[in-house]
Amino acid sequence: MSSILVIGGDRLGNIVDFLEEQGFTNIHHVTGRKNSQTGVKIPTGIHMILVLTDFVNHNLAKTVKSQAKDRELPILFCKRSCSAIAKALVQGA
Repeated sequence: MSSILVIGGDRLGNIVDFLEEQGFTNIHHVTGRKNSQTGVKIPTGIHMILVLTDFVNHNLAKTVKSQAKDRELPILFCKRSCSAIAKALVQGA
């Protein structure tokens, strides 16, 4: 795993450092705000998708989930905290 797409949250803060410690070298981020929701496309080269559920609406999550399924990419849903992300990564592995 080297590339991850994180959807949700205005800023990732220490989540970037945490994901780098987990082995992700390329971290792409989409805020999930209304202006970016219409054209959310999963970039090429992504190995996993992480959706921060407390910062996205249901329609965006559904759209991303559908795209991930079409491309056979693993997708994780969790709250915006390092401990929740760590738990999701363990359960998703």
